[in-house]
Amino acid sequence: MFTGVPPTRAEALAADIETMIGERGLGPGDLIGTLDDLRELSGYGRATISEAARLLSDRGTAEIRLGRGGGLFVTDPNPVVRLRHTLLTVRSQPTTVADAIAVREALEPLIAADAARHRTKRDVADLRRLLTALGRATSSTDAFMRANWALHERIAEITPNHLARAVYLAMTRYVREQSEHAAPAARPAGYLEHRLAVHTELVEAVIDADPARTQTAVTRHHSPGDPGTTS
Repeated sequence: MFTGVPPTRAEALAADIETMIGERGLGPGDLIGTLDDLRELSGYGRATISEAARLLSDRGTAEIRLGRGGGLFVTDPNPVVRLRHTLLTVRSQPTTVADAIAVREALEPLIAADAARHRTKRDVADLRRLLTALGRATSSTDAFMRANWALHERIAEITPNHLARAVYLAMTRYVREQSEHAAPAARPAGYLEHRLAVHTELVEAVIDADPARTQTAVTRHHSPGDPGTTS
């Protein structure tokens, strides 16, 4: 999707590194280069190099290893895409999937605030039903992710902003279509129960028609999903 916004230096460098991985035929575990190597090769400063490395890590393309022998290394070509709390195994184009998740999350503050302002009794009933379904899905990461998507799609349907709704739903459906399954092995103990509590607060804020509380819930929703953190 073309946005007309030129990429940042870090985004451009991340794209160049992905191209380099393919051109060099690098595979999982291969060293792309140290951060100093990348700085000398690209001419960019350390901040840009570090941001590009973070983008590649978020996309599941590469990982940063610290210490002696460290640097930027290629990850599995069919990775678990980890963007904040998301744990998905995708069939293809992990970078595009990660970008779709990023667009979706950028729209969520607007989507959620609109839902709090415009929800109807029918919306409330549907949200409670879908939240109940989410609670029943905590025994399976795969089922939980799908119940999660259904809940967020229903929240998005409330907004009167047709463009925001269309883009948000398109991104959600793209991620769902590209996902092979969720990744239970990557799930820490208590992860789904923690995410259920986060979603419960979001839904209750929408139902209470409280945009400010909803925004706080969205911020918490975008926090890392490890129940051992303060999020």
